[in-house]
Amino acid sequence: MDESGVHRNLQLQELEEIRNDAYASSKICKEKTKAFHDKMISRRVFEVGKLHSRWTGPFVITDVFPHGALEIKSLETAKTFKVNDQRLKHYFEGVQANAEEDAHDLTLDDLPQID
Repeated sequence: MDESGVHRNLQLQELEEIRNDAYASSKICKEKTKAFHDKMISRRVFEVGKLHSRWTGPFVITDVFPHGALEIKSLETAKTFKVNDQRLKHYFEGVQANAEEDAHDLTLDDLPQID
């Protein structure tokens, strides 16, 4: 009986070691995944200036707050409000926002012939 008890204790200790190894391996994997994800994120930096929203027109940034909050002012209505910087995109003067106007229909006959 004592021999079987000792054997059972050894099995439990081995099981505990396997669990600890799996936990450590899982933690390492999660850390590597997070490091890769964080490396691939590109943060956009906004400063006080002109912005464009595809729904309502250009805006001007009046203030930049911590954690990605911006205060913007509409050029048309002169209203100011706070938004998250992920909801905005940069405004480039003279660049058309709608690329569909420049789209052309092509057929296979329009392609150059390769000899």
